[in-house]
Amino acid sequence: MPDLSRLLQPKSIAVIGGGAWCASVVEQCRKMGFAGPVWPVHPKRTEVGGVAAFQRLEDLPDAPDAAFIGVNRNLTIDTVRHLRERGAGGAVCFASGFREAQAETGDGGDLQAQLLDAAGDMPIIGPNCYGFINYLDGALLWPDQHGGRRAERGVAVLTQSSNMAINITMQGRGLPLAYVATAGNQAQLGLAEIGTALLEDDRVTALGLHVEGVGDLRAFETLAHRARALGKPIVALKAGRSEQAQAAAVSHTASLTGSDAGARALLKRLGIAQVESLPALLETLKLLHFTGPLPSNRIVSMSCSGGEASLMADTAIGHDVTFPTLDGAQRQGLRDALGPMVALANPLDYHTFIWTDVPRMAATFGAMLGGDVSIGCLIADFPREDRCDPSAWDCIYHAGEEASRMTGKPLALVATLPDAMTEAVAERIIASGMVPLLGLDEALTAISAAA
Repeated sequence: MPDLSRLLQPKSIAVIGGGAWCASVVEQCRKMGFAGPVWPVHPKRTEVGGVAAFQRLEDLPDAPDAAFIGVNRNLTIDTVRHLRERGAGGAVCFASGFREAQAETGDGGDLQAQLLDAAGDMPIIGPNCYGFINYLDGALLWPDQHGGRRAERGVAVLTQSSNMAINITMQGRGLPLAYVATAGNQAQLGLAEIGTALLEDDRVTALGLHVEGVGDLRAFETLAHRARALGKPIVALKAGRSEQAQAAAVSHTASLTGSDAGARALLKRLGIAQVESLPALLETLKLLHFTGPLPSNRIVSMSCSGGEASLMADTAIGHDVTFPTLDGAQRQGLRDALGPMVALANPLDYHTFIWTDVPRMAATFGAMLGGDVSIGCLIADFPREDRCDPSAWDCIYHAGEEASRMTGKPLALVATLPDAMTEAVAERIIASGMVPLLGLDEALTAISAAA
């Protein structure tokens, strides 16, 4: 596999083309504080995105580590050849009209072959893709808006769909993003090769994949083996369960999705967790980022409402999690904290009479976490700050933090309604040493996958 580190963690970036897409790449690098030079290249314009432009690739002061190629498909081929001859580290090919458009253009397959010949051993991502965002170094080969920000460490998310990648950057779930990357139609580099390179970055904790087509089976096996050696889990959302999705994948990226049963068997054999929705993918990655893989699927759940306790138990049906019976030490600790009137069970309704009593809340949560379980779920939906006073919820941050610290067990604060946990709340939960999870179903999916 070619070395992608120079492309994915560049010290210099060339942006080739003069349209709004290319101007956006230049502007986004400046906004994100990319430390290296950004060199626009355009034969007629004197500046692109507010930065002075070079007329020719030959005029650049050095070979760029990474290049964003935002010209038409025929010029893309010539540009890739020039970059390879110049000694560039790699390129993102934005243009469409290659193999994914063979049925419409009649020449897409031939042009893709020419593109590969032009690239030789120089890494290229795409064509027909947006490229990637490196939030760790502020390096964006990305021609559109995004909703992310700089991070010191986080998860990498890789998809063949550029629009889905944009959507993922807009998440407000408290998920730290290290990279968001697209693969396009994978002319040279597939999901497996790009994913492996992303995992090699020490600052990446887990990898999320949106998979339309697996492609090279052996490369996927290599990805899984390398992830296991690095101790970094992979979570996949696989498209292609429906005939419509299979047809869309072919027209979108020329990917054959294969049978759903075959894909499930492959992912299971490779130790790659599979989820069924984008929210579940993001919540699972978030849990894995903060806790790593869980040692078991044994959990406790706590809420101050019998309705929520029942809802948690019912939602768990069909998920691979268990609520173990409370042991003697747990029961004694709960009795000491709650008195004789509360029915002790798992999931637990600890009632509201101890609300705001941080020591008793912490003792209750700590007693539950003290059993043979891998994680605790503390159900907490937070009030709207534009209409309510959220200060009465301060107790749950303090008590949860203390219980997790005392027991050394991870504690997830789980909102039954995603609307009831804003990004600001999620960030405060993280600062308190806990994990914010949005939605009961997604939380249980995440726990099952992490275990």
